[in-house]
Amino acid sequence: MSAPSRPTFGQYVGYQFGRTLPDSLQDWVRQDLVGPGASARYLIRFTVPVLPILALFLLIPGPIWIPLAMMALLFIPLVYFAVALMRVYRRHRLHSHGLDPDLVAEKAQRRADRVRDDYERRHGRA
Repeated sequence: MSAPSRPTFGQYVGYQFGRTLPDSLQDWVRQDLVGPGASARYLIRFTVPVLPILALFLLIPGPIWIPLAMMALLFIPLVYFAVALMRVYRRHRLHSHGLDPDLVAEKAQRRADRVRDDYERRHGRA
């Protein structure tokens, strides 16, 4: 399988802000949203842009633990909600690009199919 063509820099930046890419890049979008490393890319996209803003807390005078604690009070819920909404967001992005939203669950479905096939092979069909 050849690597899908990549979006231009302008298309990529627009994609990061929620724009839809042309149909010619659907393979790239599919790889980005459900391919290997999709979860890590998703979390990086949501957390890295917030880090410079949180770093401003380091300008607050006092012991270092105070600004770090304030940063953690914002960063931990951000990561929690980003993880909680990961499937919803990826399904939405797939749908907005004209792809099947159920592709998000494809890996879990393959795993469940393997477990079922293994069970049936060992114990026979009931």
